[in-house]
Amino acid sequence: MIIKNALVMSPHVETGLYDLQIEAGRIAAIGASLSTEGEAVYDAHGAFVTPGLIDAHTHLGLKADSLGEFYNDHNEKKSILSPEMRAIDAINPLDHTVEEARLAGITCCASGPGSLNVIGGQYACIKTVGRVVDEMVLDPYFAMKCALGENPKKGYETTRMGIAATLREFLRDARAYADDPNPLRPYDRKLEPMIPVVRGEKALKIHCHEALDIVTAIRICDEFHLKFTLDHVTCGADILDFLRTRPEIPLLIGPSLGSRGKVELHGKGFTNAALLAEGRDVCLITDAPVIPLQFLPVCVGLAISKGMDARKALEAVTINPARVMGQDHRVGSLEAGKDADLVIWKEEPFVHIQDPVAVMINGQWIKA
Repeated sequence: MIIKNALVMSPHVETGLYDLQIEAGRIAAIGASLSTEGEAVYDAHGAFVTPGLIDAHTHLGLKADSLGEFYNDHNEKKSILSPEMRAIDAINPLDHTVEEARLAGITCCASGPGSLNVIGGQYACIKTVGRVVDEMVLDPYFAMKCALGENPKKGYETTRMGIAATLREFLRDARAYADDPNPLRPYDRKLEPMIPVVRGEKALKIHCHEALDIVTAIRICDEFHLKFTLDHVTCGADILDFLRTRPEIPLLIGPSLGSRGKVELHGKGFTNAALLAEGRDVCLITDAPVIPLQFLPVCVGLAISKGMDARKALEAVTINPARVMGQDHRVGSLEAGKDADLVIWKEEPFVHIQDPVAVMINGQWIKA
């Protein structure tokens, strides 16, 4: 298939009119005036075309929409340390929020455990199309969820000191377990999934809103030389100068839309997101269903309205989350060899509220 006359907006591509050749679910070529001989043709007529949008922090299919507590499977309430929990064992692809997401142009996302536990479990990267999660997953375990602040405090009647002490002790135990040379050591279901974390192979994905929790997260990860991301960073602007000294740390910012339902959300807003994006790459997140995932493009527009550079805002929902999830070789930009995940927009995306004209995932039209 050839998509003709596409006004491409994509990381790693200079904005302009291009043709895209789609073969076997991937982008085979992108360029001017590609041959259409023997090809089906979709004429975009100069419409805007972006990569499929990506959200690096959701609970899609885990915290079901309108089905009540019985279908809320994102928080395992029995243990403050639950690294053995796997998101793919509970993600429900048939939840109608998954369809809402893909029809809105969100073609890939992270989905995983909530923030009740200090260690919550294994986050997955999935496409938003399919009826069987095993056929949707790009990585069943790209990061381990960790949480600081109000949620574990309330869930387990502990303090911030207690949370930090619990995390440190568990990381020490995990490191000792990983370093044990005895091949006959007893299997430990909680420590086994922590091996790639303490070896720096997988990121600790840390829920942190307040400035003091952000700093604690960095302190502990530095102590143990961990790979990590800071997720939410709601009050990051309170320590803006400090965070600017650590531009290598991925910041996953949001949800920035909606009310401030608890104390640690006092910095919530798109001004915070725009400030944090200055001089570094960031991701914009919905924390869906906190913000329904189909409103991710609206969040991008609001971030731009508060001063975020438009190009950086596009990257914050495409290549940056793809990189955070270790999938930037497959998704996040429109380049030859990558998955054919793309969205066609009638007007310039993000600055106009609109539904996509068409959505393609894995080279198949989901909406056309």
